[in-house]
Amino acid sequence: MLSNKEIIVPNNLLNATLKNKGVKAGIVNAGKPLPMLSVRDAVKENLIDPIFIGDEKEILKCAKDLKWDISKYKIINEPVENNTAGIAAKLASEGKIRIIVKGHIHTDILMKEVLKREYNLLGKTRLSHIWHMTLGKDDKPLIITDGALNVLPNVKTKMHILKNVINFSHRIGIERPKIAVLSATEEILDSVPSSKEAEEITNLAKKENLNADVFGPLAFDNSISKKSATIKGIKNDVAGIADVLLVPSVETGNALVKMLIYFSGACAAGVVVGGKVPVVITSRSDEAPARLASIAAAVVALD
Repeated sequence: MLSNKEIIVPNNLLNATLKNKGVKAGIVNAGKPLPMLSVRDAVKENLIDPIFIGDEKEILKCAKDLKWDISKYKIINEPVENNTAGIAAKLASEGKIRIIVKGHIHTDILMKEVLKREYNLLGKTRLSHIWHMTLGKDDKPLIITDGALNVLPNVKTKMHILKNVINFSHRIGIERPKIAVLSATEEILDSVPSSKEAEEITNLAKKENLNADVFGPLAFDNSISKKSATIKGIKNDVAGIADVLLVPSVETGNALVKMLIYFSGACAAGVVVGGKVPVVITSRSDEAPARLASIAAAVVALD
C-alpha cells in the first residue's frame, strides 16, 4: 500500500517565488545531510542566501560530502542543538534573515524561541501552519491547515488560521479560495462539536466578508469529490471542489498529510505563517524535494 512514487516539487510554488529571489534564510541546526541537501537545492533555484547555524565541523563535512563549496556563506558555530533556535530568532528580530528554516531540531524547541515576546516576531494574526500538497509537477494543490502547530484550536483561533490560509492562497494565485471547514459529518450535530464550530466559522466568514468561499461542516469526501457531494445532495460553492481543508484538530491534519505522503507520494510543502518571518518546519524524516518545496512556500509567504 505504501507509495514508491518519486516526490516532485510543484511548478506553481517555484513560479510563485519569482518576486523574491536570494532571500536571506537562517538554517537552524544545519549540519545533517537532508537539511544541507535541500538548502543546496534551494540555493541552486536562487530561492535563498543561507546563513548556517550549528556545529561548524558537521556543516562543513556535510557540504564536503555533497561536493558543495559553501565558503562564501556565513556559518555561526553553535554545537549545542537547542541553542541554535535562539540564534535564528535573534537574527530574524534584527532583520538579518527573512526566513527561518528548520534543520535537525525538534519543532517545539524551534517554535518556543520564535514565540518569545523578546524577539517581536509575532504578527497581527496567530501563527498557523499550512501544508501545500501536490502529486505532480503541474498538479493543482490541496492546502491543509492546521496540521502541525495549533493542537485543538477554538473558533477564535480557527478564524486566524482561516485568514492566514486565505492570504497564502492569494499569493499562489488562487484569487478566491474555496475552503471546506472539516468535520466528521456534513450535518450540524450537537454530538459532534466540530460540526457546530464549522457552522459558526462559516457564518463569521460571511459576516466579515472574507475574500474566499467558506463552508462547513463538510466531511472529507464531499469536500473534494463532486460525485460524493452530488450523491448526498450537498449544494454550495465549496462542496466537491475545495482548494483548502480547514481541519478541526492537529491530529486530523497530520493524519491527512501523512496519508497523502505515504500512500500517494505527495509533496508536502509545510510553512508557518502569520508572523513577521515565515518558518519552515518539515519533519526530520521528510525527503529533500519536500524540504525544497517548503522553502519555496516560505519565500512565497514573504511580505
